[in-house]
Amino acid sequence: MANLIHIDQRRTTVAKWLFFCCAMVFSMVILGGVTRLTGSGLSMVDWRPIMGIIPPIGIDQWQLTFEMYKQSPEFIVKNYNMDLEGFKGIFWLEYLHRVLGRLIGIVFFVPMLYFMIRGYIQKYEIPKYLLMLILGGMQGLLGWYMVQSGLVNNPAVSQYRLTAHLSSAFLIYGFMFWVALSLIYPDREKPSKWSKITFGLTMLIVLTIISGGFVAGLKAGKVFNTYPMMGNYWVPPGIFSLEPFWINFFENIVTVQLVHRILTAITFATIIVYWLRLRKVDTSIRVKKGTNAILHTATLQFVLGVTTLIFYVPISLAAAHQATALLLLTVALYLCHAHARGQ
Repeated sequence: MANLIHIDQRRTTVAKWLFFCCAMVFSMVILGGVTRLTGSGLSMVDWRPIMGIIPPIGIDQWQLTFEMYKQSPEFIVKNYNMDLEGFKGIFWLEYLHRVLGRLIGIVFFVPMLYFMIRGYIQKYEIPKYLLMLILGGMQGLLGWYMVQSGLVNNPAVSQYRLTAHLSSAFLIYGFMFWVALSLIYPDREKPSKWSKITFGLTMLIVLTIISGGFVAGLKAGKVFNTYPMMGNYWVPPGIFSLEPFWINFFENIVTVQLVHRILTAITFATIIVYWLRLRKVDTSIRVKKGTNAILHTATLQFVLGVTTLIFYVPISLAAAHQATALLLLTVALYLCHAHARGQ
């Protein structure tokens, strides 16, 4: 019995570490959103994984860094009137975003080694944690790959790369969160009949989040700032103006916003029906809490999305909208885990 308690304590310790890493990734997503919304993401035109943690020190280094930025398309096309003090304002956000990414890597890697050496992480579990580490490293590379797309000709990052970068962050977060839940709730029972339905709902949420990435990448939220109609139209003209046909769903600002509106409405309506159905079913306290939480979070997310659109994408609302998307995914994963384990 004492040995089982000791093992449970170890699993709980590892779970708490993973939850803390999840919280850091959550903060990273919020900071990344603010960085993008403030136009700070292209302020650092080089990538130095080791020495890049040291910011410019002294006026000479600041001037040199600013001169490098002056060679970028963003300065030439958009910020040609910016002075050194204005540059510092956008530099620090991107710098903090990159430093937080490195800090997450350290907070993950060092305890992971300790837990492996001390036997907190069993040998058969090691591949999962190594995969988390690899995904984290790839996320850093993907971030720089995204930034590079805005340093050539057009001072705007590719919506494809931005969506990939955002989706990758959500994937890493979801992976760590799922493993942490499995440590807290290790018991397995027969999956509930709602398991597949909840998984489908989660995939719908993921699809909606991905479509939101394209809205952010194309700044599609800054057109048709009315709801529920898009200006005077339910379906505005020009949604299939690009050739070939399929490219409209990824590069046509009007189409991308329309698709996101439709997916948002479908997702919100599906969650309402899901809640109405499950509230009549005899489920565990864990499932009841998760079911209520997903309705409340989806309602908040829907209101934030509409408000963000109507008020022409203010930074505070847009950042809150992105953060709540990750919160909604968190609740959905929690429910998926509960149903999959029959809990």
